Amino acid sequence: MSQPRRHAGDLRGVTRLAVTATKGVTEVVEEMHRTIASGPAILGQPLSRPVRALLPFVYGPVRGVTGLVGTSLDTVLARLDRLLGESVPGAERDAVVSALNGVLGDHLEQTGNPLAIAMGLRSGNLPLSLEADALVAQLPGATGKALVLVHGSSMNDRQWHRSGHDHGAALARDLGYTPIYVRYNSGLHISTNGRALSLLLEALVKAWPVPLSEITLLGHSMGGLVARSACHAASLDERRWPATLRRLVCLGSPHHGSPLERGGNLIDVLLGISAYSAPLARLGQIRSAGVTDLRYGNVIDEDWHNRGRFARSRDVRRGLALPPDVDCFAIAGTLTNAMAQKLLGDGLVPVDSALGRHERPELTLAFPPEHQWVALGTGHLDLLSSKAVYEKLQAWLT
Repeated sequence: MSQPRRHAGDLRGVTRLAVTATKGVTEVVEEMHRTIASGPAILGQPLSRPVRALLPFVYGPVRGVTGLVGTSLDTVLARLDRLLGESVPGAERDAVVSALNGVLGDHLEQTGNPLAIAMGLRSGNLPLSLEADALVAQLPGATGKALVLVHGSSMNDRQWHRSGHDHGAALARDLGYTPIYVRYNSGLHISTNGRALSLLLEALVKAWPVPLSEITLLGHSMGGLVARSACHAASLDERRWPATLRRLVCLGSPHHGSPLERGGNLIDVLLGISAYSAPLARLGQIRSAGVTDLRYGNVIDEDWHNRGRFARSRDVRRGLALPPDVDCFAIAGTLTNAMAQKLLGDGLVPVDSALGRHERPELTLAFPPEHQWVALGTGHLDLLSSKAVYEKLQAWLT
Protein backbone atom coordinates (compact mmCIF):
# COMPACT_ATOMS: atom_id res chain seq x y z
CA MET A 1 0.00 0.00 0.00
CA SER A 2 0.99 3.62 -0.51
CA GLN A 3 0.73 6.62 1.74
CA PRO A 4 -2.71 8.28 1.82
CA ARG A 5 -3.05 11.28 -0.46
CA ARG A 6 -5.13 14.38 0.15
CA HIS A 7 -7.98 14.86 -2.32
CA ALA A 8 -7.78 18.63 -1.94
CA GLY A 9 -4.08 18.55 -2.76
CA ASP A 10 -4.75 16.81 -6.07
CA LEU A 11 -7.52 19.26 -6.93
CA ARG A 12 -5.35 22.26 -6.06
CA GLY A 13 -2.53 20.88 -8.18
CA VAL A 14 -4.77 20.33 -11.20
CA THR A 15 -6.37 23.77 -10.75
CA ARG A 16 -3.00 25.50 -10.72
CA LEU A 17 -1.98 23.69 -13.90
CA ALA A 18 -5.26 24.65 -15.61
CA VAL A 19 -4.76 28.31 -14.69
CA THR A 20 -1.17 28.28 -15.90
CA ALA A 21 -2.22 26.62 -19.16
CA THR A 22 -5.00 29.17 -19.75
CA LYS A 23 -2.62 32.08 -19.21
CA GLY A 24 -0.02 30.47 -21.46
CA VAL A 25 -2.46 29.90 -24.31
CA THR A 26 -3.72 33.47 -23.91
CA GLU A 27 -0.18 34.80 -24.31
CA VAL A 28 0.39 32.68 -27.43
CA VAL A 29 -2.85 33.88 -29.04
CA GLU A 30 -2.11 37.49 -28.12
CA GLU A 31 1.35 37.37 -29.67
CA MET A 32 0.04 35.78 -32.87
CA HIS A 33 -2.75 38.38 -32.99
CA ARG A 34 -0.18 41.17 -32.63
CA THR A 35 2.06 39.78 -35.38
CA ILE A 36 -0.72 39.16 -37.89
CA ALA A 37 -2.66 42.36 -37.24
CA SER A 38 0.42 44.60 -37.44
CA GLY A 39 0.85 43.91 -41.13
CA PRO A 40 3.77 42.42 -43.07
CA ALA A 41 7.30 43.19 -41.97
CA ILE A 42 8.29 44.20 -45.51
CA LEU A 43 6.03 47.25 -45.17
CA GLY A 44 7.42 48.16 -41.78
CA GLN A 45 4.34 46.84 -39.94
CA PRO A 46 2.39 50.12 -40.18
CA LEU A 47 -0.34 48.94 -37.81
CA SER A 48 2.01 47.79 -35.07
CA ARG A 49 1.52 50.77 -32.75
CA PRO A 50 -2.31 50.83 -32.70
CA VAL A 51 -2.45 47.05 -32.35
CA ARG A 52 -0.10 47.15 -29.34
CA ALA A 53 -2.29 49.83 -27.77
CA LEU A 54 -5.48 47.83 -28.26
CA LEU A 55 -4.42 44.30 -27.27
CA PRO A 56 -3.99 44.92 -23.50
CA PHE A 57 -7.68 45.87 -23.34
CA VAL A 58 -8.61 42.63 -25.10
CA TYR A 59 -6.37 40.10 -23.36
CA GLY A 60 -5.65 41.81 -20.04
CA PRO A 61 -9.10 41.03 -18.59
CA VAL A 62 -8.74 37.38 -19.65
CA ARG A 63 -5.51 37.05 -17.68
CA GLY A 64 -6.94 38.97 -14.75
CA VAL A 65 -10.09 36.86 -14.47
CA THR A 66 -8.09 33.64 -14.89
CA GLY A 67 -5.74 34.61 -12.07
CA LEU A 68 -8.63 35.63 -9.81
CA VAL A 69 -10.48 32.36 -10.42
CA GLY A 70 -7.31 30.37 -9.76
CA THR A 71 -6.59 32.16 -6.49
CA SER A 72 -10.18 31.78 -5.32
CA LEU A 73 -10.27 28.05 -6.10
CA ASP A 74 -6.96 27.49 -4.37
CA THR A 75 -8.22 29.26 -1.25
CA VAL A 76 -11.52 27.38 -1.20
CA LEU A 77 -9.87 23.98 -1.69
CA ALA A 78 -7.38 24.71 1.08
CA ARG A 79 -10.29 25.34 3.44
CA LEU A 80 -12.09 22.19 2.28
CA ASP A 81 -9.04 20.01 2.82
CA ARG A 82 -10.32 18.35 6.00
CA LEU A 83 -13.80 17.80 4.59
CA LEU A 84 -12.53 16.19 1.37
CA GLY A 85 -10.31 13.83 3.35
CA GLU A 86 -7.77 11.39 1.98
CA SER A 87 -7.45 7.96 0.44
CA VAL A 88 -4.77 5.53 -0.66
CA PRO A 89 -3.76 6.28 -4.28
CA GLY A 90 -4.10 3.50 -6.81
CA ALA A 91 -1.87 2.47 -9.68
CA GLU A 92 -3.89 4.51 -12.20
CA ARG A 93 -3.52 7.74 -10.25
CA ASP A 94 0.20 7.09 -9.71
CA ALA A 95 0.70 6.48 -13.43
CA VAL A 96 -1.03 9.74 -14.40
CA VAL A 97 0.89 11.81 -11.85
CA SER A 98 4.19 10.19 -12.86
CA ALA A 99 3.56 10.97 -16.53
CA LEU A 100 2.68 14.54 -15.61
CA ASN A 101 5.90 14.86 -13.64
CA GLY A 102 7.86 13.50 -16.57
CA VAL A 103 6.54 16.22 -18.87
CA LEU A 104 6.18 19.15 -16.43
CA GLY A 105 8.02 18.03 -13.31
CA ASP A 106 10.43 20.97 -13.11
CA HIS A 107 7.52 23.42 -13.36
CA LEU A 108 5.55 21.52 -10.71
CA GLU A 109 8.48 21.68 -8.31
CA GLN A 110 9.30 25.33 -8.99
CA THR A 111 5.70 26.40 -8.38
CA GLY A 112 5.23 24.26 -5.26
CA ASN A 113 2.45 22.27 -6.94
CA PRO A 114 1.11 19.44 -4.70
CA LEU A 115 1.39 17.07 -7.67
CA ALA A 116 5.20 17.30 -7.72
CA ILE A 117 6.83 14.01 -6.70
CA ALA A 118 9.50 14.06 -4.00
CA MET A 119 12.20 11.42 -4.41
CA GLY A 120 11.92 8.52 -1.99
CA LEU A 121 12.80 4.86 -1.51
CA ARG A 122 10.03 2.29 -1.34
CA SER A 123 9.36 -1.37 -0.64
CA GLY A 124 6.08 -3.16 -1.26
CA ASN A 125 4.49 0.10 -2.50
CA LEU A 126 5.24 1.71 0.86
CA PRO A 127 7.66 4.57 1.46
CA LEU A 128 10.69 3.61 3.54
CA SER A 129 11.84 5.50 6.57
CA LEU A 130 15.63 5.77 6.61
CA GLU A 131 15.83 5.66 10.39
CA ALA A 132 17.56 2.46 11.55
CA ASP A 133 14.86 1.29 13.99
CA ALA A 134 12.05 1.96 11.52
CA LEU A 135 13.87 0.19 8.69
CA VAL A 136 14.25 -2.96 10.81
CA ALA A 137 10.47 -3.11 11.11
CA GLN A 138 9.85 -2.28 7.45
CA LEU A 139 12.38 -4.79 6.06
CA PRO A 140 12.09 -7.77 8.40
CA GLY A 141 13.56 -10.15 5.83
CA ALA A 142 16.42 -7.93 4.71
CA THR A 143 19.51 -9.73 3.43
CA GLY A 144 23.03 -8.44 2.93
CA LYS A 145 22.35 -7.89 -0.78
CA ALA A 146 20.42 -4.74 -1.75
CA LEU A 147 18.98 -4.32 -5.24
CA VAL A 148 18.03 -0.68 -5.97
CA LEU A 149 15.68 -0.30 -8.95
CA VAL A 150 15.41 3.09 -10.67
CA HIS A 151 12.48 3.56 -13.07
CA GLY A 152 12.43 5.47 -16.35
CA SER A 153 11.04 8.81 -17.50
CA SER A 154 7.34 9.48 -16.77
CA MET A 155 7.09 6.22 -14.82
CA ASN A 156 7.07 5.13 -11.17
CA ASP A 157 8.14 2.21 -8.98
CA ARG A 158 4.86 0.31 -9.45
CA GLN A 159 5.58 -0.05 -13.15
CA TRP A 160 8.45 -2.45 -12.61
CA HIS A 161 5.58 -4.93 -12.31
CA ARG A 162 4.52 -5.60 -15.90
CA SER A 163 2.61 -8.51 -17.42
CA GLY A 164 2.77 -10.43 -14.17
CA HIS A 165 6.54 -10.07 -13.76
CA ASP A 166 8.81 -7.85 -11.65
CA HIS A 167 12.59 -8.14 -12.08
CA GLY A 168 13.07 -7.03 -8.46
CA ALA A 169 10.73 -9.58 -6.95
CA ALA A 170 12.11 -12.36 -9.17
CA LEU A 171 15.73 -11.59 -8.23
CA ALA A 172 14.71 -11.57 -4.57
CA ARG A 173 13.17 -15.01 -4.99
CA ASP A 174 15.98 -16.55 -7.06
CA LEU A 175 19.13 -14.81 -5.83
CA GLY A 176 18.30 -13.54 -2.35
CA TYR A 177 18.31 -9.82 -3.09
CA THR A 178 16.29 -7.32 -1.07
CA PRO A 179 14.66 -5.05 -3.68
CA ILE A 180 14.37 -1.33 -2.95
CA TYR A 181 12.47 0.82 -5.43
CA VAL A 182 13.13 4.50 -6.17
CA ARG A 183 10.31 6.90 -6.97
CA TYR A 184 11.32 10.31 -8.30
CA ASN A 185 10.26 13.34 -10.33
CA SER A 186 11.64 12.47 -13.77
CA GLY A 187 11.00 16.01 -15.04
CA LEU A 188 13.96 17.37 -13.09
CA HIS A 189 17.47 17.41 -14.52
CA ILE A 190 19.08 13.97 -14.44
CA SER A 191 22.04 15.36 -12.49
CA THR A 192 19.64 16.85 -9.91
CA ASN A 193 18.02 13.45 -9.41
CA GLY A 194 21.46 11.82 -9.34
CA ARG A 195 22.54 13.96 -6.37
CA ALA A 196 19.29 13.28 -4.55
CA LEU A 197 19.63 9.52 -5.12
CA SER A 198 23.21 9.56 -3.83
CA LEU A 199 22.05 11.19 -0.59
CA LEU A 200 19.29 8.62 -0.14
CA LEU A 201 21.64 5.71 -0.76
CA GLU A 202 24.06 7.08 1.83
CA ALA A 203 21.26 7.14 4.40
CA LEU A 204 20.02 3.70 3.33
CA VAL A 205 23.43 2.08 3.79
CA LYS A 206 23.79 3.67 7.21
CA ALA A 207 20.38 2.41 8.36
CA TRP A 208 20.43 -1.05 6.69
CA PRO A 209 19.16 -3.64 9.22
CA VAL A 210 21.91 -6.25 8.68
CA PRO A 211 25.56 -6.14 7.57
CA LEU A 212 25.46 -5.04 3.92
CA SER A 213 27.77 -6.94 1.58
CA GLU A 214 26.71 -5.52 -1.78
CA ILE A 215 24.53 -3.05 -3.66
CA THR A 216 23.37 -3.57 -7.22
CA LEU A 217 21.83 -0.68 -9.17
CA LEU A 218 19.30 -1.62 -11.85
CA GLY A 219 18.06 1.25 -14.01
CA HIS A 220 15.49 1.19 -16.79
CA SER A 221 15.68 3.88 -19.48
CA MET A 222 16.36 7.26 -17.78
CA GLY A 223 16.89 5.33 -14.55
CA GLY A 224 20.23 4.06 -15.84
CA LEU A 225 21.37 7.64 -16.42
CA VAL A 226 20.20 8.70 -12.96
CA ALA A 227 22.14 5.78 -11.45
CA ARG A 228 25.31 6.78 -13.32
CA SER A 229 24.84 10.38 -12.21
CA ALA A 230 24.40 9.25 -8.59
CA CYS A 231 27.75 7.43 -8.76
CA HIS A 232 29.39 10.61 -10.07
CA ALA A 233 27.79 12.76 -7.35
CA ALA A 234 28.94 10.29 -4.70
CA SER A 235 32.54 10.52 -5.88
CA LEU A 236 32.46 14.32 -5.78
CA ASP A 237 30.94 14.36 -2.29
CA GLU A 238 33.06 11.47 -0.99
CA ARG A 239 30.07 9.36 0.00
CA ARG A 240 30.60 5.94 1.55
CA TRP A 241 27.90 3.94 -0.20
CA PRO A 242 29.87 3.32 -3.46
CA ALA A 243 32.31 1.16 -1.46
CA THR A 244 29.49 -1.41 -1.32
CA LEU A 245 28.40 -0.98 -4.96
CA ARG A 246 29.22 -4.12 -6.93
CA ARG A 247 27.13 -3.91 -10.10
CA LEU A 248 25.35 -1.39 -12.32
CA VAL A 249 22.87 -2.73 -14.90
CA CYS A 250 21.19 -0.49 -17.49
CA LEU A 251 18.08 -1.63 -19.40
CA GLY A 252 17.44 0.37 -22.57
CA SER A 253 19.14 3.48 -21.14
CA PRO A 254 19.70 6.31 -23.67
CA HIS A 255 23.34 6.94 -22.74
CA HIS A 256 23.72 9.06 -25.88
CA GLY A 257 20.20 10.36 -26.10
CA SER A 258 17.01 9.62 -27.99
CA PRO A 259 16.09 10.69 -31.56
CA LEU A 260 12.62 11.71 -30.37
CA GLU A 261 13.95 14.57 -28.25
CA ARG A 262 16.35 15.66 -30.98
CA GLY A 263 13.37 15.75 -33.34
CA GLY A 264 11.43 17.86 -30.84
CA ASN A 265 14.30 20.32 -30.64
CA LEU A 266 14.38 20.61 -34.45
CA ILE A 267 10.65 21.44 -34.47
CA ASP A 268 11.31 24.22 -31.93
CA VAL A 269 13.90 25.73 -34.28
CA LEU A 270 11.72 25.43 -37.38
CA LEU A 271 8.76 27.09 -35.66
CA GLY A 272 11.00 29.97 -34.66
CA ILE A 273 11.98 30.78 -38.25
CA SER A 274 8.78 32.71 -38.95
CA ALA A 275 7.39 35.47 -36.77
CA TYR A 276 3.92 34.04 -37.42
CA SER A 277 4.74 30.55 -36.13
CA ALA A 278 7.23 31.58 -33.42
CA PRO A 279 4.53 31.87 -30.68
CA LEU A 280 3.64 28.20 -31.26
CA ALA A 281 7.18 27.19 -30.29
CA ARG A 282 6.20 27.94 -26.69
CA LEU A 283 3.86 24.95 -26.74
CA GLY A 284 6.78 22.63 -27.45
CA GLN A 285 8.91 24.32 -24.84
CA ILE A 286 6.76 23.26 -21.91
CA ARG A 287 8.61 19.95 -21.85
CA SER A 288 10.71 19.41 -18.76
CA ALA A 289 14.43 19.59 -18.06
CA GLY A 290 14.42 15.81 -17.71
CA VAL A 291 13.07 15.41 -21.24
CA THR A 292 15.56 17.84 -22.80
CA ASP A 293 18.41 16.04 -21.00
CA LEU A 294 17.51 13.03 -23.13
CA ARG A 295 18.48 14.86 -26.34
CA TYR A 296 22.10 13.76 -25.93
CA GLY A 297 22.09 11.95 -22.57
CA ASN A 298 23.10 14.69 -20.12
CA VAL A 299 24.12 13.21 -16.77
CA ILE A 300 26.20 15.93 -15.09
CA ASP A 301 25.55 19.63 -14.43
CA GLU A 302 28.22 20.72 -16.91
CA ASP A 303 26.26 19.08 -19.74
CA TRP A 304 23.42 21.60 -19.46
CA HIS A 305 24.47 24.45 -17.15
CA ASN A 306 24.40 27.94 -18.77
CA ARG A 307 23.03 26.54 -22.03
CA GLY A 308 19.63 27.21 -23.54
CA ARG A 309 17.59 24.03 -23.22
CA PHE A 310 15.62 24.70 -26.41
CA ALA A 311 18.37 26.25 -28.53
CA ARG A 312 19.65 24.25 -31.47
CA SER A 313 23.11 23.06 -30.49
CA ARG A 314 25.52 20.20 -31.06
CA ASP A 315 26.43 17.59 -28.47
CA VAL A 316 28.79 19.41 -26.08
CA ARG A 317 29.07 16.74 -23.39
CA ARG A 318 32.55 16.14 -22.04
CA GLY A 319 31.69 12.53 -21.23
CA LEU A 320 31.30 10.62 -17.97
CA ALA A 321 33.05 7.26 -17.65
CA LEU A 322 31.39 4.28 -16.02
CA PRO A 323 32.03 4.08 -12.26
CA PRO A 324 35.41 2.45 -11.50
CA ASP A 325 35.69 -0.89 -9.73
CA VAL A 326 32.06 -1.71 -10.55
CA ASP A 327 30.83 -4.43 -12.92
CA CYS A 328 28.71 -2.53 -15.46
CA PHE A 329 26.21 -4.17 -17.83
CA ALA A 330 24.00 -2.86 -20.64
CA ILE A 331 20.97 -4.40 -22.34
CA ALA A 332 19.49 -2.92 -25.51
CA GLY A 333 16.13 -3.78 -26.98
CA THR A 334 15.46 -4.03 -30.70
CA LEU A 335 12.23 -4.48 -32.63
CA THR A 336 14.19 -6.59 -35.12
CA ASN A 337 13.65 -10.32 -34.66
CA ALA A 338 17.01 -11.46 -36.03
CA MET A 339 20.58 -10.25 -35.72
CA ALA A 340 21.48 -7.90 -38.57
CA GLN A 341 24.29 -5.53 -39.46
CA LYS A 342 22.08 -2.57 -38.57
CA LEU A 343 19.64 -3.21 -35.75
CA LEU A 344 16.59 -1.08 -35.08
CA GLY A 345 16.20 0.34 -31.61
CA ASP A 346 13.47 -0.56 -29.16
CA GLY A 347 11.11 2.13 -30.44
CA LEU A 348 12.57 4.85 -28.23
CA VAL A 349 16.29 4.18 -27.76
CA PRO A 350 18.75 3.17 -30.52
CA VAL A 351 20.87 0.08 -29.88
CA ASP A 352 24.15 2.04 -30.01
CA SER A 353 22.86 4.54 -27.45
CA ALA A 354 21.70 1.79 -25.09
CA LEU A 355 25.08 0.01 -25.35
CA GLY A 356 27.04 3.23 -24.82
CA ARG A 357 28.63 3.27 -28.28
CA HIS A 358 29.53 6.63 -29.83
CA GLU A 359 31.49 7.82 -32.86
CA ARG A 360 33.53 10.02 -30.54
CA PRO A 361 35.86 7.73 -28.52
CA GLU A 362 35.81 10.00 -25.46
CA LEU A 363 32.04 9.54 -25.17
CA THR A 364 31.98 5.76 -25.68
CA LEU A 365 31.18 3.86 -22.49
CA ALA A 366 33.47 0.94 -21.77
CA PHE A 367 30.93 -1.84 -21.21
CA PRO A 368 32.95 -5.05 -21.69
CA PRO A 369 31.71 -7.02 -24.73
CA GLU A 370 30.55 -9.87 -22.48
CA HIS A 371 28.54 -7.34 -20.45
CA GLN A 372 26.52 -6.17 -23.47
CA TRP A 373 23.44 -7.92 -24.81
CA VAL A 374 20.69 -7.18 -27.32
CA ALA A 375 17.15 -8.44 -26.68
CA LEU A 376 15.64 -9.30 -30.06
CA GLY A 377 12.00 -8.48 -30.78
CA THR A 378 11.73 -6.49 -27.56
CA GLY A 379 10.24 -3.01 -27.24
CA HIS A 380 11.30 -0.40 -24.71
CA LEU A 381 8.70 -1.25 -22.06
CA ASP A 382 8.89 -4.97 -22.80
CA LEU A 383 12.41 -4.94 -21.35
CA LEU A 384 10.61 -4.93 -17.98
CA SER A 385 8.72 -8.16 -18.59
CA SER A 386 10.85 -10.13 -21.07
CA LYS A 387 11.71 -13.64 -19.90
CA ALA A 388 14.93 -13.55 -21.95
CA VAL A 389 15.97 -10.27 -20.33
CA TYR A 390 15.36 -11.71 -16.88
CA GLU A 391 17.38 -14.83 -17.66
CA LYS A 392 20.30 -12.62 -18.76
CA LEU A 393 20.00 -10.53 -15.56
CA GLN A 394 19.93 -13.68 -13.45
CA ALA A 395 23.02 -15.08 -15.18
CA TRP A 396 24.97 -11.83 -14.80
CA LEU A 397 24.01 -11.27 -11.16
CA THR A 398 24.74 -14.86 -10.23
